[in-house]
Amino acid sequence: MNLLVVDDEETLRSVLLQVLEADGFKVSEAASGEEALQSFREVSHPLVITDIRMGGMSGIELLTEIKQHNPDTQVVIMTSHASLDSAVTCLRAGAYDYLIKPFESLDLISAVAGRAAEKARLVAQNRELVEQLKRTNEELQQANDALKEMAVRDGLTGLFNHRYFQESLAKEISRAKRYQKHCSLIFMDVDHFKVYNDTHGHPEGDSLLKTLAGILKSGVRCSDVAARYGGEEFVLMLPETSKQDAVRIAESIRSRVADEPFPGRDKQPLGIVSVSVGVACYPDDGIDAPSLLSFADRLLYEVKRSGRNRVLGQPPPVTDR
Repeated sequence: MNLLVVDDEETLRSVLLQVLEADGFKVSEAASGEEALQSFREVSHPLVITDIRMGGMSGIELLTEIKQHNPDTQVVIMTSHASLDSAVTCLRAGAYDYLIKPFESLDLISAVAGRAAEKARLVAQNRELVEQLKRTNEELQQANDALKEMAVRDGLTGLFNHRYFQESLAKEISRAKRYQKHCSLIFMDVDHFKVYNDTHGHPEGDSLLKTLAGILKSGVRCSDVAARYGGEEFVLMLPETSKQDAVRIAESIRSRVADEPFPGRDKQPLGIVSVSVGVACYPDDGIDAPSLLSFADRLLYEVKRSGRNRVLGQPPPVTDR
C-alpha cells in the first residue's frame, strides 16, 4: 500500500520511512503540508501519516484538504503530549488515529499503521462492492427493460404486438371519452400475401413485412401506436386525429407501399405489392375498442371484395335493387 509520511523534521521522517518500509509499505515523504498536498493531488495515497504542527500548513489543515479530495483516505496524526487536545480535534475532523511523540516503541508505529491500512483496504473493498452492486442493478434494470420491451413487441417486425395494441387502444378510447377527443384507427392488410409467399418463399415474405413495418414507423408520431395485428395485418392507432386526417395518412401509407420496389412485385396479381385499408374514428364509428376495430375490419373487407389497393373510411352507400 502507498503511504505518505509528512513531517518537517528529516530525522523523524527517516525513522518512519525505515519502520514502515520494513512493514511492507511503499513510502513517499514530504517535508511540509504544502508539499504533501501537491504530492497527494498527483497520487491519491490511501494512507497518510502527518505531524500536526509544521511550518506553513498545519496537519489539521492538511487533513481537511485531503478529506475533501478523497474522503476514503485514512489519516494518522502525530502529536506531542502537550497538544493532545489537538489530536482529539483531528479525530473529530476525520482522522483515523493518532501517534504521540516521542514514540514509546517503534512497534506502536507499525501497529497503528497496520490498523489504518486495514481500514483503508476495507473502505476500498466496500466501495468496490457498492460499485459492483450498482453496476449489477443497472444491468438488471436494463435486462428487465429489454424483457418488458420484448414482451410488447412483435419479434419479426419490431412493431408492437396484438396484446399491447388492444390494451393501448382501450386506454386511449377511455382517455378520448374523458376529454371528448377523437381517436382514429387504421386497419390494413397486405394484398395477395399468400401469392407472394408461395412465389418467392417465406424469407422474402418476412422481408416484405419488415419493410412494410419500416414504412409504418417512419410515418407515425411518438404518440401513435403501430402494431402487427396478426399475419399480414397491421393496425395504426392515431390519438386526437379526425377521420379526415386519418384517411389522408392511410392514403399516404398505401401510396408509399405501392411505390416500394419490393423484389418480384411485378409477379403479383396487381403488378405491385399493395395494401387494403379500412379507417375508423371514435366516437362516430364505435364507442369502444371492439366496435371500432369491427368497423375498420368491415371496411377492410369491403376494400378486399371490391378490388384491393384502396383506402376506405366510410361504408359504400346501400343501393336499391
